[in-house]
Order: sequence, then C-alpha cells, then structure tokens
Amino acid sequence: MSQQYSSALLERAVDEFSKLPGVGRKTAMRLVLYMLRLDIGKVDAFTDAVSTLCHEVHYCQVCHNISDSDVCQICSNPSRDASTICVVENVQDVMAIEQTQQYRGLYHVLGGVISPIDGVGPSQLELESLVERVDKGNVDEVIFALSSTMEGDATNFYMSRRLSKYPEVKLTVLARGMSINDELQYTDEVTLGRSLVNRVPFTVK
Repeated sequence: MSQQYSSALLERAVDEFSKLPGVGRKTAMRLVLYMLRLDIGKVDAFTDAVSTLCHEVHYCQVCHNISDSDVCQICSNPSRDASTICVVENVQDVMAIEQTQQYRGLYHVLGGVISPIDGVGPSQLELESLVERVDKGNVDEVIFALSSTMEGDATNFYMSRRLSKYPEVKLTVLARGMSINDELQYTDEVTLGRSLVNRVPFTVK
C-alpha cells in the first residue's frame, strides 16, 4: 500500500480507526488527530481501558451477557425475578431494556438471529442453552424480545417449537408498538417500555 500521509505511524493509526463500524477514513483522521492533541496520560488511560476490556471481559455463564465475572450482576442479583427470562439478540438490547426500568426479570442473549442467507443457523446461537435453562424448572415465562424482522420472527418460531414441550411455561412477545423491521436497540425507551409491559402471548401465524 502506498503511503498517503507524511507519517507512516499516522497512516497506520488511521487505517486501524477506519476499521471501526461506521467510521470512514475522514472520521478516522479526525479521531487520530484528536488523540494526538490529548495529554499522553489520557491516551494511555484510553488504550489501557480498551486493552483490558478485550483481554479480561467475561460472558455470563448463565445469560451470555457481558460481565466482569463468570456470572453477571443481573443474574446474581437476588432481587431479580428468576422465573421470567427475556430473550434478546445482543447485549445492546439488554442495555436498551434496562434503560426502560420496566423489567425486573433475567435475560438470555442469543448472540444473533437465525439468518440462512448470512449462514447463521440455530447451532451458531445460544438456543440450546436457553432450552437447558427452562428444562431446569422454576421458569414461568419466556419473553421473545427480538427485533420485528423476518429473521427475528423466524427465530421466535424456532424457539417456540423447541420450548413447546414445556406447556407450563408461558411464551410471550413484545407488543407491536415498534414498527416492522425496527431494531430493539434503536427503539425509544417509552415505546420499548410500553411494548414490554403490554407484551402478549406468542402465537404462530
């Protein structure tokens, strides 16, 4: 690759920043130049935080949310309602629901949705671990809180089939306060909170 800038170090930094989602080379250049203007101590603190995160972060052994330990603070909190599990696509969705302050149960992070066109099948997701949690008992309700997309609906259907052998467990889905194809993490807190509170029984169409 031919060098575009006066400094190979600058170009390398721009290349790395531009690999971030939604960051083009112009934005990457602005970020790099901003970092160069910072006190070296602040730069070291920034890089140390990112490095420590990537090396030491855990994924909860129960719900697969990001955690500082083997079991996250939500799963280990005795005040949470362990009889209700809210199934979400990713950790951003956990954060979005928590911000509504309308839910006091536990979560289960799938790590994606079933999408054959993208090569994502049930085995690539944390679906079997969800079934195992329900199989242990003490679960009264499983909330399907996936985005209202074709992939989300297909994943809901698959989960309902896998959980059908537990008739005592109520399966519910978010009320359709959100627009079709809306992603959960981008839905405003009020709409998301109402959709969660007014959830309805899941039915196969």
